[in-house]
Amino acid sequence: MPQQQESMAIDDDSVVSFQTEMPLPLQQAMTRFIEGHPNWDQYRLVQAALAGFLVQNGIESREITRVYVGNMFRRETLLHGV
Repeated sequence: MPQQQESMAIDDDSVVSFQTEMPLPLQQAMTRFIEGHPNWDQYRLVQAALAGFLVQNGIESREITRVYVGNMFRRETLLHGV
């Protein structure tokens, strides 16, 4: 089946919430990372990871790329080296 590209409008006010079980080692690594990088939180980390995964696996979406880059290179992260 051919891949279709869909244009996605991202509304900054829209939020999709979900719950998932996470393997303990992944949860522990996430907690250690967040504790060592105070400008990151679980939401930013999951958004960056999910967007990065999608971009690296062929999703060609300017909006998704913006989410990834926006989370990876926030102004406060660049200023404080975190």
